[in-house]
Amino acid sequence: MDFNWTDDERRFRDRVRAFLHRELPSDWAEVARHGPGSAEQTAFSRDFCPRLAAEGLLVPHWPAEWGGQGRPTWEHFILGEEMWAAGEPRGAQYMNVNWIGPTLMRYGSAEQQARYIPAMAAGNAIWCQGFSEPEAGSDLASLRTKAVPDGGGYVIDGQKIWTSYAGLAETCFLLARVPGAGDGKAAIAIFLVPMDTPGIEVRSIPSLIGHGDIHEVFLTGVRVPASARLGAEGEGWSIISYALANERVGIPRYELSSRTLSRMAARLKDEGRFDDPVIRARAGSAAAACEAARMLTYRAVSMRAKGQPAGPEANIARVAVVEADHAVSEFGMDFLPGAYTAGGGNGGADDAAILAHHERAIVAGIAAGAAEIQLDLVARRHLDLPRGAA
Repeated sequence: MDFNWTDDERRFRDRVRAFLHRELPSDWAEVARHGPGSAEQTAFSRDFCPRLAAEGLLVPHWPAEWGGQGRPTWEHFILGEEMWAAGEPRGAQYMNVNWIGPTLMRYGSAEQQARYIPAMAAGNAIWCQGFSEPEAGSDLASLRTKAVPDGGGYVIDGQKIWTSYAGLAETCFLLARVPGAGDGKAAIAIFLVPMDTPGIEVRSIPSLIGHGDIHEVFLTGVRVPASARLGAEGEGWSIISYALANERVGIPRYELSSRTLSRMAARLKDEGRFDDPVIRARAGSAAAACEAARMLTYRAVSMRAKGQPAGPEANIARVAVVEADHAVSEFGMDFLPGAYTAGGGNGGADDAAILAHHERAIVAGIAAGAAEIQLDLVARRHLDLPRGAA
């Protein structure tokens, strides 16, 4: 791997940073504090993403025919790093950019592409993903939501849980099992379902990780046309695998962790405590975790940039990102506990950013694929260990 950025890549990063410096408001840290699924950050994204699109910085890596510029994979990733480092002002729309849009480009019908992709490219679409269920969390192959063929369409019944951004989403990327279409993975299909379809009920799940980020979704007699199915029958699992490979390396949280750690170190220096050898050693360990996550993620991105198929590298990188998140969060709780209490610390942007990082780190091992499942995939696909090995 070449560890040097090209001149074009440096200029692109500078351009993104300049845009963020110019466009983010002075109270942005407090807006970001509520989480990507909050009403505050969602409303902000509806204004911010069209401005980002007008600047050519929302989907620059997409093909020109879909509103992009066909820019290199690495520029897409630089964009993601800078957005996450700033607290993700794209809100839930980062999913459109990273994996929903590209998945529709590859597998969607002409009608689906024309209906959904232009709004994504313009920064005017909020989606959610209907994956996990009460009895099928990270094991998507065991999901129970059913889509029964009926009169040229489908009737969907079931329940989803932990559905990120569902409260304000307009469309759901929904997984369901089609009876009679085979067993296990072969029976799973994907449906693009407007959230205002009769029979859909959304309930917010109160949590520490952000206002409006996670929900229960109940589907009762939800009728959709056959045109809502994404891809051909039996192709659902291949589409899911493609989408998840993009999702798992498309969230460079290590950059947010690294910059949060820098805030923490600056605070400790101002307080005259950073000379403590224990603090310095722990800070060094957390910084090393962030850089390890960065390099492992870069390896997966490098493979994508070269057109190589996704392998266990994405799973390994995903685990490393979780470990980096936790290392930084635990460092802060041990040495800057005041930043984690209401009214504690300096009460300013630093505390808001540190606390926001902590809340995101709480779910780092669950969102985008549980860390334990990723470790199991690494054991089987990378280490070639048999099932049940200790």
